[in-house]
Amino acid sequence: MLQYHLARQLQPQCYLFYENPSSSGYTKLLYQEYRDKSTQQEIETRRQHDAYVHADHQLDLQNNEEIPTKEAPLNAEENRAPPPLNRLQSSGSSFNLWQDLPEIRNSGVLDILQPEEIKLQEAMFELVTSEASYYKSLSLMVSLFVENENLKTALNQSEAHFLFSNILEVLVTSERFLLDLEQRMEENIVISDVCDIIYQHAANHFGVYITYVCNQTYQERTYRKLLQEKSAFREVISELELNPKCKGLPFSSFLILPFQRITRLKLLVQNILTKVPERSERENTALQAHRELEKVVRACNEGVRKMSRTEQLISIEKTLEFKIKSVPIISHSRWLLKQGELQQMSGPKTSRTLRTKKLFRTIYLFLFNDLLLMCKQLASDRYQVFDSATRGLLRVEELEDQGQALANVFILRLLENVDEREVSYMLKATSQSEMKRWMTSLAPNRRTKFVSLTSRLLDCPQMQCVHSYVAQEPDELSLELADILNILDKTDDGWIFGERLHDQERGWFPCSVGEEILNPEIRTQNLKECFRVHKSEDGSQNKDRRKLGSRTRQ
Repeated sequence: MLQYHLARQLQPQCYLFYENPSSSGYTKLLYQEYRDKSTQQEIETRRQHDAYVHADHQLDLQNNEEIPTKEAPLNAEENRAPPPLNRLQSSGSSFNLWQDLPEIRNSGVLDILQPEEIKLQEAMFELVTSEASYYKSLSLMVSLFVENENLKTALNQSEAHFLFSNILEVLVTSERFLLDLEQRMEENIVISDVCDIIYQHAANHFGVYITYVCNQTYQERTYRKLLQEKSAFREVISELELNPKCKGLPFSSFLILPFQRITRLKLLVQNILTKVPERSERENTALQAHRELEKVVRACNEGVRKMSRTEQLISIEKTLEFKIKSVPIISHSRWLLKQGELQQMSGPKTSRTLRTKKLFRTIYLFLFNDLLLMCKQLASDRYQVFDSATRGLLRVEELEDQGQALANVFILRLLENVDEREVSYMLKATSQSEMKRWMTSLAPNRRTKFVSLTSRLLDCPQMQCVHSYVAQEPDELSLELADILNILDKTDDGWIFGERLHDQERGWFPCSVGEEILNPEIRTQNLKECFRVHKSEDGSQNKDRRKLGSRTRQ
């Protein structure tokens, strides 16, 4: 039986420590370290697995052997040795395996359990151990930063509130959650389930994450301002970051812990869901837990977006003047998708005009989710709107190759502009990627290079993220390590338009941040898992899934 210990200090907040010598590998890690090691291990596991299956696929073709079906278990007993990390696919925690605990190795239970059940145990065990590591980081943040007397002196009440928000409530919530997870593990060395606990806590207690994450805009602004304007604050933070307990991690990495955890927790539940038997009680419980976590994550994202989008609209409206009938910009249902310069082509399309620089004039576009504004730039921060249209009435068309002068040129049609008539503009971008990004944003329902945006059934290319990426523009997609994406389009100059499988978010990112998944069987399995995770959210997913199954059997 695993033994646990609860050490409570005299402060109002309680500090829980997961004390088991046999599993000390993760208790030494702060959550920032644990998360990085976990995702790096996940990337390496997929990388080796992809190369292994791809090599086997080629060998089978060479030997004219029967190729294993996509339904075959990846860890089935075969003549060939499995890849080194195959015993724990995608859970990414080889530094603290459930099956390596002395209590498990000495019990003989590994001789009884099926490989699929062992994988499920590992997935549930990772969720518990990662929560323990997360709680450790939260506790350190509170004891080292929040309760530091010098830092309290450097901050007024308002600054402290914006900087730390309700972090104490988040800490108590994590402690309560971890206690229940530990109690479940104490019941039996083989974990019965954890998703029922996750469901209860997500539904009743995880609202504290929404409060914390929605404060993110104020938190970032306050932190930047304090660093710039308060030398006492800078000095205290610099000194605290040198504390050995921080292990060289910056203060900012502690501030973003709750947002990182709630999103990661959803992915850990998805990992469990892909390993429970289909149409079982465990699957039903995992789906319920995933739905509740999805609600929390969606509310967190929407809270952050709503605040930043409103501020952005206010800022844009101040820069505009209208040559046409004025259009109200600020709306709770509107947000900016893309903005920037393009060259508008004018005059007859003849070889003579193509040789003149007067062929193009610079215009500036503001594209919102429901509206396009076409502007002339008057100054560095002033724009005159000369045309507009509803986004749903936009169409784009790429020109055939017509020489260097027309490279990266596309046609934008406004089916009904501000004057209620159809007009066309011939626009030139600075590069192929910029042209495609504008075309994708202006007309999102157009077909992409590899697969229609309305269908996920085709075997389009996939990749996994091996370098995190922070979006620089509204049409870009921020990526975390180990994210899996469908590649919907790509450009010759190094940009990819992709769809992240776990939440169907789409956007552009540099191709250098990812590695393509080569094996079609793995791509198909990734799609199947995606459909399974989200099948309860949309009834049509079941139909899509059946179609995918029929394709697999053909």
